[in-house]
Amino acid sequence: MARQEQTVEQQIRGADMKCELRKWRLTDAKALSAVLNNKKVLNNLRDGVPFPYTEQDASDYIYTMLSSDENSTFAYAITLDDCVIGSIGAFRQENIHSCTAELGYYLAEEHWGKGIITDAIRQICDIIFKTTDILRIYAEPFSYNIGSRRALEKAGFALEGIMRSNGIKNGKVLDVALYSLIRDIEPYPVRRLDQEEIPSEPALTIRNVPAG
Repeated sequence: MARQEQTVEQQIRGADMKCELRKWRLTDAKALSAVLNNKKVLNNLRDGVPFPYTEQDASDYIYTMLSSDENSTFAYAITLDDCVIGSIGAFRQENIHSCTAELGYYLAEEHWGKGIITDAIRQICDIIFKTTDILRIYAEPFSYNIGSRRALEKAGFALEGIMRSNGIKNGKVLDVALYSLIRDIEPYPVRRLDQEEIPSEPALTIRNVPAG
């Protein structure tokens, strides 16, 4: 029997993984709808996600993700035993930030506090850094969202700072934390300049100033 080639996700997945990431399927709509029909989940997300969240909403989202440019949108279902329990994705930015991606994720409430999101973050970052030219992945959780912040820190993200009064959610002005993970790359070459390469100081010209 011919050996099937493993996907990148399968190669990265290890025995100690708490969840599995895979591409979305249109048949995931019902499970995704169940995850997002929870105000506690939505309260930690940006605006724009409808509530109630119908199966049609879920189908539309999944179709959009499947139709997106795979070099710019890295979207995965978070699964346990192949059942969707959350979502994670990173999205390439534009212009001078084209090698940067913003990370977003959410998880069904019943699976909070089990290390699943940390595991999912590690997996997606590993996939992106191994298969794309992305150099920096960042995330912007609300500063009060300690669970999300701890998950990022456990996955290796560094806190870059707190952006004060940077968001409005449910009528409240909120601070937003900025975290990032930088791809391991070879250090930039550093060498001393040769003497001939060092610019000489310009000669100082002294002018005679006529007496007044």
